[in-house]
Amino acid sequence: MAKGKIKVQAENIFPIIKKFLYTDQEIFLRELVSNAVDATTKLKKLSSIGEAKGDLGNLTIEVIVDKNASTISIIDRGVGMTSEEVKQYINQVAFSGAEDFIKKYEDSNDKSPIIGHFGLGFYSAFMVADKVQIYTKSHVKKEKACFWECDGSPEYILKDSDKKERGTEIILHVSADAVEYLEETKISALLSKYCKFLPIEIKFGTKTRKEKNKKGDEVDVVEDNIINNPAPAWTKAPKQLKDADYKDFYRELYPLNFDEPLFNIHLNVDFPFELTGILYFPKINPNMDLNRQKIQLYCNQVFVTDSLEGVVPDFLALLQGVIDSPDIPLNVSRSALQTDSNVKKISAHISKKVSDRLKDMFKKDRADFESKWKDMQVIVEYGMLSDEKFYERSQDFALYKTVDNKFFTISEFSEAIKETHKDKDGKVVYLYTNNPDLQHIYVSKAQEKGYEVLVLDSPIVSHLIQKLESKLDKVSFVRVDSDIIDNLIKKDDKIESVLSEKDQNKLKPLFEKALPSDNFSVSFDSLSPSSPPIAITQSEFMRRMKEMSMTGGGPMMGMGNMPDSYNLVINSNHALINKINGLKGKNKSLLIRKAIDLALLSNNLLKGEALTTYINTSFKNL
Repeated sequence: MAKGKIKVQAENIFPIIKKFLYTDQEIFLRELVSNAVDATTKLKKLSSIGEAKGDLGNLTIEVIVDKNASTISIIDRGVGMTSEEVKQYINQVAFSGAEDFIKKYEDSNDKSPIIGHFGLGFYSAFMVADKVQIYTKSHVKKEKACFWECDGSPEYILKDSDKKERGTEIILHVSADAVEYLEETKISALLSKYCKFLPIEIKFGTKTRKEKNKKGDEVDVVEDNIINNPAPAWTKAPKQLKDADYKDFYRELYPLNFDEPLFNIHLNVDFPFELTGILYFPKINPNMDLNRQKIQLYCNQVFVTDSLEGVVPDFLALLQGVIDSPDIPLNVSRSALQTDSNVKKISAHISKKVSDRLKDMFKKDRADFESKWKDMQVIVEYGMLSDEKFYERSQDFALYKTVDNKFFTISEFSEAIKETHKDKDGKVVYLYTNNPDLQHIYVSKAQEKGYEVLVLDSPIVSHLIQKLESKLDKVSFVRVDSDIIDNLIKKDDKIESVLSEKDQNKLKPLFEKALPSDNFSVSFDSLSPSSPPIAITQSEFMRRMKEMSMTGGGPMMGMGNMPDSYNLVINSNHALINKINGLKGKNKSLLIRKAIDLALLSNNLLKGEALTTYINTSFKNL
């Protein structure tokens, strides 16, 4: 038997590991099971190159909880260790056996991934255990088995063992302040979270299923409870998978999400960095649990985190799925990301893959793409705003819907309206509504003139049209309720006013007095007699600046809390206005009141007592 001191740089290394190495105490199980996977993967590699002889047998890793003994055991049938290897890899903290192994066998053809990098994973055991024991036997048959024990101090015991089977068994004697980890439900949840897709089968207890025997009777069959899928979909080549396989994997990732994903993107890159994964465009709905259905980051099939700031572009944060890369830099505990140039390259690549997939879908089946557009619209539009290269690529597939439910790309729409929507200065005006029902009266007037009206109703529409105006040549976006229809696309023709300027000046204060608040301004315009007598409009510029302020900035921060302002535009050539002008006294005031109420009502602005009075008066006149 040998006794000695673990070689560390400071006597207090264990308290440091226990308190500061990992952000979550529960990580210990991931680290120890990952080590067991490494040991098994090493054995398979050695067998493939002829250095490990004979049948490898059952390589399943087993996790056992013994509540009565207050122990957790992790048992593998992998490569095992000699006493010299224990001294090298266990007694010297941060000397990684994985890195040493990779260097030795890096030229072999077997590229099975080895997970460990830092040599600290084993010592995470001391976050939950006040004593750790190791029974291990090397695959090299002539080597003796050995036993190692440490109580969390630099003191350890190393001696021969009578272990007969190849592999390693680690026993954690769980400390009093970590007894929650002796609950099988707790360990089962952690294995599902961190080890669900590790590449070696992991057994945790048994399960019972029903099966019919030869007589046709149902009997209970007890079998190993394998908690992981060693060959998840993202580890396979896209050509090996069908649509059903991708949908099955989605349900495996998000068993509580009952909606089918819209489509998926399979990532498979080996240069200039390694990256695999599957991303899903989900159906966006208010019930989505964004905290439980995020993209998950894996490193060689070991779960790392679902906080992927920097790795996945912000505009794709609503996507779901898996990314696996050994080239994403992690901190020493493999529990958080570190930023470097690789991360930026990976983010840019993911953005490109998404745009390539969308473009391919658009070209392959436009009708199907149009049917899915509403669910992906906000994601695409956010990408257009936040990623310049994505904006450029999106011009091939980003869609704009009209009130008639026709879809156009921006270039297609520009071509369709380039003559009819051109104003007197040669600028092409894109008319749009953000609420076709509420603004129906304005939409219908535009359609009567033969104009196309887009439906731009996403939450970030004000930012989007600002971006488009900056990119498109001689183009402006104008909402249909921002002015009288004759002024939305100003032509050369000018109509003379029937109502004199003197009459207008007399009428204006009467209309101002009848308005419900100070948020209205009154103006006259000489329009066609067929245009409405009165219209309520909102300044395109002021309304857009306010909306941008409310949804994340814009040129005029702080405008979001300002009250809405409206313009009451009076058609000086309409017969009703001329009739009002000819009336006197109470009749004049009553007709002005009715005209304004109708204009307010058409814009959903007649409210409270004014609405009640209008309804009561209307019923009396029936």
